[in-house]
Amino acid sequence: MSKKDILFSDRIKNIFLYILFDIIVIDFSILAGVGLWYDGSIPGGIKTIISDQTWQWYIYVSIIAPIIKVAVYFLMKFYNKLWKYTTSEELIKVLIAETIIFIGVFCVDNYFLSGFKLMVLPKRLLFVSWSIDLILFIFSRFGYRIIKRFFISFEYFISKKTGKKRVMIVGAGYAGYGVVRSILNNESGYQDRTPIIIVDDDINKHNTNINGIRIVKGIDEIPELTELYEIEEIIVAIPSANNIELKRILENCNKTNCTLKMIPPMSDVSDGVKRHLRDVKITDLLFRDEVNIDVKNIAGYLNGRNVLVTGGGGSIGSELCRQIAKFSPAKLIIFDIYENNAYELMHELKNKYEDSLDISIRIGSIRDIERLEAVFEEFSPKVVFHAAAHKHVSLMQQCPGEAVKNNVFGTLNVAKCADKYNADRFVLLSTDKAVNPTNVMGATKRVTELIIQHMAQISKTKFMAVRFGNVLGSNGSVIPLFQKQIEAGGPVTVTHPEVVRYFMTIPEASKLVLQAGGIGKSGKIFVLDMGEPVKINDLAKNLIKLSGYVPGRDINIKYIGLKPGEKLYEELIMADEKEEMKVTYHNKIFVTKPIDIDPNIFENQLERLYKAALHSPDDVYDILKEIVPNYNNVENNDSFYQVKKIVGEESML
Repeated sequence: MSKKDILFSDRIKNIFLYILFDIIVIDFSILAGVGLWYDGSIPGGIKTIISDQTWQWYIYVSIIAPIIKVAVYFLMKFYNKLWKYTTSEELIKVLIAETIIFIGVFCVDNYFLSGFKLMVLPKRLLFVSWSIDLILFIFSRFGYRIIKRFFISFEYFISKKTGKKRVMIVGAGYAGYGVVRSILNNESGYQDRTPIIIVDDDINKHNTNINGIRIVKGIDEIPELTELYEIEEIIVAIPSANNIELKRILENCNKTNCTLKMIPPMSDVSDGVKRHLRDVKITDLLFRDEVNIDVKNIAGYLNGRNVLVTGGGGSIGSELCRQIAKFSPAKLIIFDIYENNAYELMHELKNKYEDSLDISIRIGSIRDIERLEAVFEEFSPKVVFHAAAHKHVSLMQQCPGEAVKNNVFGTLNVAKCADKYNADRFVLLSTDKAVNPTNVMGATKRVTELIIQHMAQISKTKFMAVRFGNVLGSNGSVIPLFQKQIEAGGPVTVTHPEVVRYFMTIPEASKLVLQAGGIGKSGKIFVLDMGEPVKINDLAKNLIKLSGYVPGRDINIKYIGLKPGEKLYEELIMADEKEEMKVTYHNKIFVTKPIDIDPNIFENQLERLYKAALHSPDDVYDILKEIVPNYNNVENNDSFYQVKKIVGEESML
């Protein structure tokens, strides 16, 4: 017998038991009504029990009344309901059904049984029997929950003494019911909690309950409700919520001092059935839609080809490798100067793909042209992703020569090798700091964008750059720093209370980089849609809360001022690019118009920049300014980028 047949059989059995119970209840109700009507005595005595008209009447009624009752219950679909989910509004339907049943019994008594010259049913006896049947029906369907609610209410009273967390569940749907059930059953992962209230926006559910746990008000009342009910933890149980709904929920939750848990979104669950409780992650607070990519387009240029990733052991580079591996390259070459990360990534991918993925690791520096040429000669990669770079703004500000040697001339070395060994395409990973740069790192990345456009003019290889903002969790980003500071007990250091940055997740950025590479327009700079900018101050507060602490009470935030070369806000496009910017066929990727570059002048500037980096780093600033006219090397940007510019600032895209 199939699972479907078993479920159907169980349902038929349950309906049969309900019908049998309802027949017994109505017959008992009428019998009890007769007994109460006659003060508990049997009319005429025991000897006349068979011949007495009252009992003859009862025999007829005990057959007819159940028929009427079962028919009404079927018409009102009472046997199709899961009573454990039934709300108190159903009591009105129960009241109507019971009234119809006893009106039917009364009519049968008046217009049918009276013809047999039997007893005419007194109206007050009808009311007594109706009341008994109604009470017994309600108790049969709701009694378990009423008793359970009593015990849960008692548990609320002693919850503080037992040390259990007082929990609010957000969402009164199936997931919310599952959370309540799991807590009450003390299932793994849900122990040491007591469900206090459920919050939902559906007004039809207000003042009802799930397993005795009351459903109240709506999402916007979460801050007040947590204080009123002394809630310690909030569980968000709406896995189907879209980003707009989730943003509203989490913003209200963040106004409280409660720890946050959630049932993960449906897209995060591989088995589609069991959704385990997990912490709310900082990435959940970006409220970004899942990235859809054109798999066919990406596979078209990666499948069956040798693919090289420089900086392949880094946070972005390693995720690129993970994404590339899904498209079955002929060989994946990971090039990095730091062997530990590359080694760990190699084993991760080998464990996952075994012999279906051919991986090679090569250790070396992009500054070493001879090492690069050896790698290109050995593998002849057709696709090159260049992720290797120095990224720390403050460090590169102090070491401008090193920033130039690595970022500018390391990129030039890889680009020249791609051209020399006939790579099909070269994809540079750039940064929003390259736009109107105010620091050496940003200026060097802008020069690399110019190198890409220059190489596109003289090479058959398709050269392109992909520009995007910060990625959460990458090496050198604020998130790992904040986490370490929180673990140490604080303070969490924020440069400025109004500083904002664009953020996306590492997988999102990597997927879009692969997609941009598939567009394949040489000399173009592709810009990723980063969405709305995020206040670093808010990010720090959220991270403290997600770690189970209260900002300002458990962990302090300390403002240390903008570092040399830092902006209050970042930009994704320059003024002269904005007019010519166009959307590609992917709605999250934009393309800018390349600028005209005089190759002779540009090559001369690069030569002078290289000499300055080697022998006179102080001259680097002036030459960078010459190559990147909008480079503004300011030491303190508080006055240069006013806070008022941030207020109401729309996304550049």
